Amino acid sequence: MISYFPKFFSSRAIYLYLALLLVVTALFGHPMKWYWWLFGVVEVIGFFYLSSQLTIEWGRCTDRLFEKKLFSTSLIIRVVYVVFSYFFYIEVSGDFMGFGAADANTYHLLSIRGAEMISSGQFNFKEQFDSLGFFSRGVDISDMGFPLLQSIVYFFSGNSRIISRLVNCLFSACTALYVYRFSKRNFGENIARMTAVFFMLMPNFIYYCSVQLKETVMLFITVMFVECADRLIHEKKIELKRMLFVLSYGLLMFFFRAVLCYVLFISLFVALVLTSSRLARRGRNLLFGLVTVLFIGVVWGNLIREEIVWGQYQDLQTDQQNNLEWRAEREGGNQLARYAGSAVFAPLIFTIPFPTMVDIPDQENQQMIHGGNYVKNITSFFTIIALISLLMTRKWKEHVLPAAFFIGYLVVLVFSNYAQSERFHIPILPFSLMFAAYGVSLITNKHKLWFQYWLLLIFVANIGWAWFKLRGRGM
Repeated sequence: MISYFPKFFSSRAIYLYLALLLVVTALFGHPMKWYWWLFGVVEVIGFFYLSSQLTIEWGRCTDRLFEKKLFSTSLIIRVVYVVFSYFFYIEVSGDFMGFGAADANTYHLLSIRGAEMISSGQFNFKEQFDSLGFFSRGVDISDMGFPLLQSIVYFFSGNSRIISRLVNCLFSACTALYVYRFSKRNFGENIARMTAVFFMLMPNFIYYCSVQLKETVMLFITVMFVECADRLIHEKKIELKRMLFVLSYGLLMFFFRAVLCYVLFISLFVALVLTSSRLARRGRNLLFGLVTVLFIGVVWGNLIREEIVWGQYQDLQTDQQNNLEWRAEREGGNQLARYAGSAVFAPLIFTIPFPTMVDIPDQENQQMIHGGNYVKNITSFFTIIALISLLMTRKWKEHVLPAAFFIGYLVVLVFSNYAQSERFHIPILPFSLMFAAYGVSLITNKHKLWFQYWLLLIFVANIGWAWFKLRGRGM
């Protein structure tokens, strides 16, 4: 099995990206501003070149030294980017919160109010926030976890935005460590190291450290839930402390994104039922019963049933097509968006979103992170190879929890309003990269030919995506 990311793949991915930039610009015009080109080049070359180099160089380290390198390098990369982006946002957009920062500004104002309440000893957050009109703007109890956490950071830092983002860096670097440990338990040392390097260099994770959104903290909670649950499943006896950690992380997720909380608990339920008995031994039935009872209590508890579940159910049933119509008809919208939907998203769900490589008004964030989306387009090839192999060899029974969570959340995305939204793919991206690393380890000469066909497919798909974005807007 291959224990590193071969240059054969990294070099071709880089060449294709550079070719795409030139071809899309030549065919359609509307070139991105030069600094978005630079962002993309750094993101793509940085990921593929360094992944190839570091998976070889760091493969010789001891476990302890690898973890130190992983954590320190992840933290340094993120801190440097956060400091740079802080001044970049001010210079380019005139606002240190970034582009299209409505959510970030809402969280910022909520957190200032929360810090004031902590200072004054008043802790009725819902009443106080509701008096400011935030709940009428669509902020509900399942979205209050991040502003409450940021309120504590603001209380100690004097409402410092830069410190809030540096805290994001710490969460992300810690997440890299637990992604490594979880991957090691599932696929062994070599694949775990490759996964960890992928995570460390993935542009999307670095980007979210620089904005005051909940994605980085939410990802940490997601990984910790899966890490603790997976360890609990694999252990021969139940540890009450670890079980409480699993349940606590799962319930904490409810205050960040309710539907993600449901998917996590359902995935654990599925894993307890289907995991190979060779791995999950004594105590599994007790754990199964406790989690099942708790899950039913959580999902059908009065608060969740009244405030969240019914709304989520209605969203899945009716909102996708209405949302697509709104995207088509709004000012500056894409007239072709109304023809998208779950039938279109489903075959592409492992690979999307495609990168924005043309200049579209008010889509600075999409252009800023377009290199990261391209990276996912390429790595999804290895993710698909891994999932097919696990299915064909029946080894999926040894990895039920990550597979159930990964597939389950993708199913939710397919039928949601956010299938093409990069931001909503973040919770499962570490697991996609883990399966990608496993896929790389399986590569043979036969797969190299398939990879070149895949590059051709990505080339055509990205040209088609650029046409879609421009044509739908009459540009």
